[in-house]
Formats: sequence, structure tokens, C-alpha cells
Amino acid sequence: MEFKATQIAEILGGDIVGDDSATVSTLAKIEEGEKGSMTFLSNPKYTSYIYTTNASIVIVNKSFEPTAEISATLIKVDDAYQAFTQILEFYNEYKNQKVGIDMNTFISDSAKLGQDIYLGAFAYIGENVVIGNNVKIYPQCYIGDNVVIKDNTTLFAGVKIYADCIVGSNCKIHAGTVIGSDGFGFAPTETGVYKSIPQIGNVIIEDHVDIGANSTIDRATMGSTVIKQGVKLDNLVQIAHNVVVGKNTVIASQSGVAGSSKIGKNCMFGGQVGISGHVSIGDNVKISAKSGVAKNIKDNEVLRGIPAMDYGDYNKSYVMFKKLPEIVQELRNNKSLK
Repeated sequence: MEFKATQIAEILGGDIVGDDSATVSTLAKIEEGEKGSMTFLSNPKYTSYIYTTNASIVIVNKSFEPTAEISATLIKVDDAYQAFTQILEFYNEYKNQKVGIDMNTFISDSAKLGQDIYLGAFAYIGENVVIGNNVKIYPQCYIGDNVVIKDNTTLFAGVKIYADCIVGSNCKIHAGTVIGSDGFGFAPTETGVYKSIPQIGNVIIEDHVDIGANSTIDRATMGSTVIKQGVKLDNLVQIAHNVVVGKNTVIASQSGVAGSSKIGKNCMFGGQVGISGHVSIGDNVKISAKSGVAKNIKDNEVLRGIPAMDYGDYNKSYVMFKKLPEIVQELRNNKSLK
């Protein structure tokens, strides 16, 4: 679908400089812009590209004044970066505007389906499932018995949601993610064989949660594993049984949280962070990539290392660690220590 410069300017509340009949059908980076594409300029480092880009429309700040001829139509706005983000959101919503039920789906007679939903090919909808309005379930998704999925949530291809789990509204769960698989619960017997402990709880995902591809969130042994409102999980994140992840916390790829740990709100974890079981992480905690946490952490701490320690202390220690060979050599050269 094509959009005219006048339509885009109306959406953004911007001013057109150039051909107001210019049309675009795709988005591009400014250095890769081709005819029929739209891009933006906000970082001064990329200013030179505005004079060479073949993009048909470029969103710029109102303060931008060209120093040479520009072939593209300009749309001037208060903040070009924010405006282009708005266009990306609009474009993504339009692109994913799917409605209808494919003939190759299985839907239990007891399931309740909302209005304007999308069910892709080979989706499975189990007994007593409740699906809200405007929900999109892409091909090959599995929705187990008694699952609730609330309004405006999207499940991309191959998502599996086990029985009894609850997913809030306005969530996005990306391809291959598994919600509600068994927690890692095994009890050793006298013979040394491990016996599986039944995991009879569920997973509750609150509103406005985004979960990346191929992540796993285990069901609780009893009670619920809870992902609270606004949480953002990257690809390949593991959340174990009975964990609680606080509101608006973000966790980067390949991180893992062991069973029954509690994470506060507004935390930020880098990639490959490991959290031991049964620990409590306070609010507003920041943990650098590849750190390991094995004890309770208070509010507002910034940590790094294995085991994780105060960020500043870690940096001081690392300086000394790098000098360790030199220090050892000095000790060896000290005759008094021979």
C-alpha cells in the first residue's frame, strides 16, 4: 500500500518541503534509501546521506536547513527520531493487520473466541480456551486447555502455551516461545534415581509484556510463575518455576532466572546474566552482562562479575587483576621473600 506525503505529514503533524504528491510504500535506512521508500535524519553523523539518498521522503527536524540541493521531499517535525518511531509502529500495525480463521485450524467446541481475531493454519485451540478481541494467533501455535488470552495480544508462529496459563492484553510473544512447560523439579530417591515432582501451577503474564523468540517460562510447582505488566524479555530467556518478574523489568538474551527467585520492578539485566534460585532482587537493580547473582540484592544496586559485586568495586578489582602477573613478578624479584 502506498502513502502520500500529505497523509504522512497529517499523521505526524509535520510540514512538507518539496513535492507533496510524493508516495512511498516501504521504509529504509537513509544510506540505503531507494525511490518509493521513506527514511529519516536525526543523527548529524548521517547528514551527508540526505544529499545522496534516493529515498522519496525524508523526515527531518524542523531545525534542519539544507546546504545543497535535495531530491527527496522533506517532512519537518519537532523530533525526527520519535516521528519515525511513530511511523514504524503504524507500519507494523498495518502489516500485521490480519483477520480471519484458516480452514486448517482445530478449535474445541468449548472454546470462546472474541471478535476480529486471526487464527493461522494448523493452530490448535484446546478445551475451554478464552480468546479476547483482536487477538492474532499465527500458524502452528498450540493453545492448551483452559488458557486465557486477552484482547489485542499477538502470538507469532509456533508459540506453545500449556494448559491453565493466562496471557494479558496487548502482549507480543514471538516465534517458538514456550509458556507453561514443567518447572525443573526432581527429587532424588534412595537408589539415586530422580523422581519428577508434578508441576501443577501455571504462568500468568500480565498486560503489555513482550517476549522474544525461543524463550521459555516454566509453570509453577504450585501457585503461579508471574511476569508482571510491561516486562520485556529478549530472545532465549529462561524463567524457571515460581519466579516473579517485576513491572517494567527488561532482561536481555540468554539470561536465566532459577526457581522461586523474585525480581523487582524497573530492573535491567544484560545478556547471559544468571540468577540463582530463591534469591530476591530489589527494584531498579542493574546487572551487567555475564554476571552471576547468588544472594539477595537491595534496591538500586548496580552489579557486575561472577559472583556479582558492586560495579565500582568490580572495576577496581579488575584493574588489579590485570596487573597480577606484574605484581607476582615483583614479589619474586624481592629478595626478602626468597
